[in-house]
Amino acid sequence: MKSKVLLSIAIVLAVLGGLGAVKVLQIRSLIEAGKHYQEPAETVSTAEASTEKWQRSIKAVGTIAPVRGVNIAAEISGTVVEIAFESGATVKKGDLILRLDTTSEEAQLRALEAQTELARLNAKRIRELRVEKAVAQSELDNAEATLAQFQGNTDVVRATIAKKTIRAPFAGRLGIRQVNLGEFVEAGRTAIVSLQALEHVYADFSLPQQELSRIATGLKVHLAVDAFPGRQFAGEVTSLNPDLDVATRSVRVQATFENAEELLRPGMFARVELLMPGSQDVLVIPTTAVLSAPYGSLVYVIKDSTNAPNELVVQQQFIRIGAKKGDFVSVESGLKPGDRVVRSGMFKLRNGLRVVINNDIVPPTDLAPKPANS
Repeated sequence: MKSKVLLSIAIVLAVLGGLGAVKVLQIRSLIEAGKHYQEPAETVSTAEASTEKWQRSIKAVGTIAPVRGVNIAAEISGTVVEIAFESGATVKKGDLILRLDTTSEEAQLRALEAQTELARLNAKRIRELRVEKAVAQSELDNAEATLAQFQGNTDVVRATIAKKTIRAPFAGRLGIRQVNLGEFVEAGRTAIVSLQALEHVYADFSLPQQELSRIATGLKVHLAVDAFPGRQFAGEVTSLNPDLDVATRSVRVQATFENAEELLRPGMFARVELLMPGSQDVLVIPTTAVLSAPYGSLVYVIKDSTNAPNELVVQQQFIRIGAKKGDFVSVESGLKPGDRVVRSGMFKLRNGLRVVINNDIVPPTDLAPKPANS
């Protein structure tokens, strides 16, 4: 019986030893295979850093301002009895905007007109009598003074009625109506409607005093706004402030832009590029090749592999970017002419990863792109 137990234990140990040996061999083979494993190469498209001549320019941010714009308000308080416009309508100079209640002034005007006519007739009679020496000069003076006083009072009431009849001071586009029929408006405090002339607009921006010697009226200006991505508006510098802001030591510049389509609206934030005479050599790459990182901008540069011939790998390279133009960005440091950078597929890359280049399908790039929906 004892020999049977020992035999059973020996058989179990032999089986376990065999299984362990098999597992050891499997693990060793997996480790050996891992040493020789190579991750598949990623397919990317590339672009070459090249030197181009770009026109010199100065960039700034500014605000769109109207050539003529006003929030229409009443000069005299009163109650609204007529609204003669629709929100968003275009008006001509002199078009009726709104009328306030003038019943009291009209009644005063009729009374004053009657008194003025009576004073005029009285002055005429005394003037005739004075020719015949029938009355004293003082009576004529009193009669003419009375006539002038009534005429002045009449003109005051007429002016009050005119001021309660509010008209467009210039041609333009109206905004949203701010008052209603029967509402009492306070002089100079209650806004009625905004009126903006939009056929031309200004772009106001500031430049540091170091640029003062380079800027002058007549320089061309390009402008872009977030409301119309990819759209560029052309204008020119029309005026400069004669003094500088003492807090920022900057000079305020104003450029004028045609706005026949009324796309630019007062109050818009704008990016302004002031075009300077002459050109400069810049190193450029497509903007799609640049990744934003916590410590700056970076690109993936194509390098020859040091481990295997005829293979390519990528290496992260931090760069300092400069001006942008269309689909390109200038590189101030970090690259040299001829460097190949990855322009698509960067998000799946890391340092040292093998890559394969395929530039058969590459999105077009242009210095002055024109989106299809612009």
